[in-house]
Amino acid sequence: MDFRSGFEHFLGCEMKWGYGSKSRCRQSSVVAVAEETEGIDEGLVESCWANLPLELLREVLMRIEDTESKWPLRKSVVACSGVCRSWREIMKELVKTPEVSGKLTFPISVKQPGPRDTLLQCFIKRNQTTQTYHLYLSLTQALADDGKFLLAARKYRKATCTDYTISLDANEMSKGGGTCIGKLRSNFLGTKFTAYDSILPYAGAKLVKSRSTRLVGSKQMNPRVPAGNYEVAHISYELNVLGARGPRRMHCVMDAIPASAIKPGGRAPTQVDFPMDNSGSSLPMRFLRSKSSRLEKSLSGPIETQREGSLVLKNKAPRWHEQLQCWCLNFHGRVTVASVKNFQLVASPENGAAGPEHEKVILQFGKVGKDMFTMDYRYPLSAFQAFAICLSSFDTKIACE
Repeated sequence: MDFRSGFEHFLGCEMKWGYGSKSRCRQSSVVAVAEETEGIDEGLVESCWANLPLELLREVLMRIEDTESKWPLRKSVVACSGVCRSWREIMKELVKTPEVSGKLTFPISVKQPGPRDTLLQCFIKRNQTTQTYHLYLSLTQALADDGKFLLAARKYRKATCTDYTISLDANEMSKGGGTCIGKLRSNFLGTKFTAYDSILPYAGAKLVKSRSTRLVGSKQMNPRVPAGNYEVAHISYELNVLGARGPRRMHCVMDAIPASAIKPGGRAPTQVDFPMDNSGSSLPMRFLRSKSSRLEKSLSGPIETQREGSLVLKNKAPRWHEQLQCWCLNFHGRVTVASVKNFQLVASPENGAAGPEHEKVILQFGKVGKDMFTMDYRYPLSAFQAFAICLSSFDTKIACE
């Protein structure tokens, strides 16, 4: 029996501390293994696994990290992080961020910027009956495969707006759920959206307080990591002069990303851990509901003034196809069905000359089936930010079409 097989047997044949699952039929709960110790036998901390010689342990874990490069085999990397504290610290050091490795490994990876040189290919499956949306990482080049579950969202209609709660759990998407990591809120017309992060995305992020801000259950959150609604993006849809024949005109202000991030040597804020409460748990905090009027005010007024110096994205202009007699965008085979929802976003050269970095597609979204859509993104966007932007495209926007 090789090491990985023996290790899987040691942890349990289902690798119960793994992140998500391969198929859609096994989308149970998601556990932040790399930062979470709840549910792990305390005896493991002092077991023989924790007492392996450091040099040997690092060599073994490095070999696992190198060989188990794709899901579902990558669950072995996640499982190693759940053995004990020493294993976890080594794996956190060995596993690089998606920006460097191009891999999504731990739950926090969905909050980290994607790779710089390539688009990370994902797809979204919509369920119109339950008003839910599931994001998967593509495992093959096929437009529809089993996929690796990443995030889920549920749509809630209100009298004056629409909310989407975003969760790490495929089955738990309630507003008070312990795995909710953010939300998206629209105005009445569905033409302006604001995306919120449940944890501090960067130093100086705007905290939208509300009367509903409160302690989560009986556990007080770490006072060093304030809980609340942090604005990370503002998305607006403008009047489309082409009507339903062309893509919607989109304008996205990424509050959490500086405009310099797309330039050579530029950096985008990168979250490295989920915050911890006073019990030592680091599962994502419950996302606090907000009924504050400040939320509504943030959805009105000129969107360009929301934050100075932030990265601004706009949809790439389509070209007229003489043979097809329609407006077209080149999705390089990733989109197969014509839809007003299809879009490609590039950086907007605000108050400056356009450069090569403004031609690179940062996010593209398009339809491939009745309820199937592809979502490809790259640095400086994270999977969470890209998913929030794509969710805004699902609403009907009568005022813009």
